[in-house]
Amino acid sequence: MSVLQDIKENKFYVGSLPLPVFIGFSLIVFIAALLDLLPKSMIGGFAVILPLGWLLGTIGQNLPVLKKFGAPAILSLIIPSIMVYNDVFDQNTLAATKMLMKESNFLLFYIASLVCGSILGMNRIILVNGFIRMMIPMLLGMILAAFVGVGVAVAFGDTWEHAFFYTIAPVMSGGVGEGVLQLSNAYSNILDQDYDSFVSALIPATVVGNFFAITYTAVINRVGELKPHLSGQGQLVKMKFEGMDEALKDDTSPLDASAMSGAVMTLVAMFMLGSLLEHVTHFPGPVLMIIATAAIKYLRILPASVEKGSQQWYKFISGNFTYPLMAGLGLLYIDLGSVVNVLTIPYFLTIVSVVFTVSMTGFVCSYFFKMYPVEASIISSCQSGMGGTGDVAILSTANRMNLMPFAQVATRLGGALMVIGATALLRYLHL
Repeated sequence: MSVLQDIKENKFYVGSLPLPVFIGFSLIVFIAALLDLLPKSMIGGFAVILPLGWLLGTIGQNLPVLKKFGAPAILSLIIPSIMVYNDVFDQNTLAATKMLMKESNFLLFYIASLVCGSILGMNRIILVNGFIRMMIPMLLGMILAAFVGVGVAVAFGDTWEHAFFYTIAPVMSGGVGEGVLQLSNAYSNILDQDYDSFVSALIPATVVGNFFAITYTAVINRVGELKPHLSGQGQLVKMKFEGMDEALKDDTSPLDASAMSGAVMTLVAMFMLGSLLEHVTHFPGPVLMIIATAAIKYLRILPASVEKGSQQWYKFISGNFTYPLMAGLGLLYIDLGSVVNVLTIPYFLTIVSVVFTVSMTGFVCSYFFKMYPVEASIISSCQSGMGGTGDVAILSTANRMNLMPFAQVATRLGGALMVIGATALLRYLHL
């Protein structure tokens, strides 16, 4: 009833705009799309994802019951994918979105903003302890999930080799670019078969795993709301130290445009540092960016004004661009056609068992490493997501975007270890 009242009083907002203004602006974009006049540029891409993401996110936020189970994020991701599957969008609209999301790589900019902003805005003691304590749950979760997944698949008549290499490994490989494509290349070289056939065979497992990781996160987040002692409300590590209450207080000061512009330069420099170090160490650049940013935070190299600006930039980006980004991901990254073609009950149950095992490992391990179970479980579930795409979808479902640094380590490092392990095992079996 309050929604209807707000609409009548012109107080209802869709995203950042009053409803009448949103409708007017969206109508302009719709007409441009009908006339094939959307430019294939960043501005054309934003014209597509902003109204779509804000609309679906707002609908999700106002759905009774479902809004408590991640409806805004799930709708923003799945509905655009369903629309693409049913050919709702013309090629020009998709091309404009592709220019923003893939060629300009807005996803990478978004993740870098969240990583740098959340790290620099986090207490340095909690930051370091969080990274250290997530290592064992990450490794243990991968091992247990592999055994459980193989057991379920074999129980339904599959072979352990097929289940592990074609279903389980891609689920925990860290996404498409960093995981599936690397696995496909390795499989192709070892087995001397066509590369493209492996890509099409492995991608569905990644997509389905990401979907169930989102679903699990929505449920565990609701458990945390019903049982508050299990949740840190976004804080991972259970710690007490002098000045902790002050350190955990939200920054309510007005946004500083000058400081926020400095934050953009900061995240650019950190990303480039990670890229430079990747050429030297051959270790994933995004992980090195996280390590470098954490080191700068721990050593207090940057002035407080830059750290504050980075934190404010993180809040601005996560608060306004999360659902539009999800809509863009749904338009371009979630191929429902490939999923529908391979989905069987044994396949479905195998992936569910992998996601559940890796997530519950984090939940159980949290009691031994003084972490909050809900947060530890959510980060662990990111190991079965679609890389950076999955991290955004999973964390936004639980409103835990501040955990992005930990999620990125779990995804990137865990995915790299899975790719290395699966490749080594396959090579050993085919010597």
